[in-house]
Amino acid sequence: MFSRSRDFLQRLEVYSEVRGRHCSSLITEARRRLAPLGEGRVSLVKDDSSGIATVTLLHQQKKNALSGQMMVQLADIVEELKAWSCGKGVILQAEGDTFCSGGDLTTVKAIGNPEDGLLMSTFMHKTLTELYCLPLVTVCLVHGKALGGGAELTTVTDYRVFTNTGEVCFVQGRMGVVTGWGGGTRLVKLLGYRSALELLTTCRNLSGKEALEMGLADHVTEELNRQNDTKTWLAARISHEAEIIQTVKKIVIGARDLSLDASLINERLNFSPLWGGPANIRALGRNIKHK
Repeated sequence: MFSRSRDFLQRLEVYSEVRGRHCSSLITEARRRLAPLGEGRVSLVKDDSSGIATVTLLHQQKKNALSGQMMVQLADIVEELKAWSCGKGVILQAEGDTFCSGGDLTTVKAIGNPEDGLLMSTFMHKTLTELYCLPLVTVCLVHGKALGGGAELTTVTDYRVFTNTGEVCFVQGRMGVVTGWGGGTRLVKLLGYRSALELLTTCRNLSGKEALEMGLADHVTEELNRQNDTKTWLAARISHEAEIIQTVKKIVIGARDLSLDASLINERLNFSPLWGGPANIRALGRNIKHK
């Protein structure tokens, strides 16, 4: 029995290694294909004093549709955020009156075949999963319409703040496709099986008020004050030191994605370096527990 179990684990390790190499080659090829496609850009502004970064979609003339080059820029931004040691939170937002209308048609037409579709989907799965698992508290500011791939982007963050104009609509079914950026999986985790199935099959518009009632939205704000209000709302949730916020996020991600035993191990391993560490000692010195 032990020998067979060991053989299985060895085969699994070989499979994982081969699969990893294959996925890496797909990502490299996808980057090469996507980088020159379309216009627009994605910007990153990091504020070390507040620990809040803003990621902004800048393609207003195409209702912030994601072009190939924007997909590559977003991937690079996520890599930079992963290494931001003093970071606490991230706001994902867009310019203009639309959050994101999905994939840019220039890019879509250039990769309109199953092989390129697999490359693009693999690339976006990697980027958005890494954003989904950032050790930072993330919030999506949904103003105007979030359609198709834009609706999928709203599922990547920990929280969603809608303006009074915000709408989400998973229109993929109407377009003869399904979710390609991991949004279907994340939507089920957010809302449960039945609610996710209903949104994906009916392709109906979901307003901020309806999203709040369903549990997809966490806060609704006015359009005119959307950026300041979202920063204030996020700041109230990241008042601790950066290392504490990042460690809490790692524990919560583990509880979300791992088995119970693995999550408990993850929690212990993240707790122990902080016990008796600088932040702990400073807090004990201020005797703040009972204040």
